[in-house]
Amino acid sequence: MAPPIALPETFVRAVAGLRSVTPRAEIVLEEVGAPQRLAPYAFALSATVLRDDDEVATGRLILLHDPAGHEAWRGTLRLVTYVTAELEVDLAADPLLPGVGWTWLVDALEAHDARYRAAGGTITQTLSTKFGELAGPPAAGDIEIRASWTPLGDDLAPHLEAWCALLASTAGLPPPGVTALSERRPAGAA
Repeated sequence: MAPPIALPETFVRAVAGLRSVTPRAEIVLEEVGAPQRLAPYAFALSATVLRDDDEVATGRLILLHDPAGHEAWRGTLRLVTYVTAELEVDLAADPLLPGVGWTWLVDALEAHDARYRAAGGTITQTLSTKFGELAGPPAAGDIEIRASWTPLGDDLAPHLEAWCALLASTAGLPPPGVTALSERRPAGAA
């Protein structure tokens, strides 16, 4: 049996911060295997966003740590994310969607005081039309957000809270405590 490997304290604190967050009820987090070739130390979470028991968005957040630092990261820690959600066709076709998607990320980081630098990424919008025997609606759209940023400090709880806010925005969930009009019951209904 091999002796346990001592993990760098910065990485241990960063993972503890990620594990400390309890997301809103619609977001289900799960620890998953992290890519092993991107950095000496890595940790990953996957997320599923549910609305009325339907999966409306998914995502993955990967923490990378290189104690020697990485020039492109401008630090020793890096968060990498991939988020995707189905959208209504009209919304998916909107030429402003990529800018809005990037704003969801930046605004979420700022709103949760998740300080960062060296952010970069891509927003992809896709329209698909089904033909023939393929089941489902004839047209569908989706958004894909791929981004990474370097957190300032090793308390990553605010970063996970911001990531959960990004997931909620991408999935079209109302802010916590707000009920969408379509979810309201008529007066006198049980």
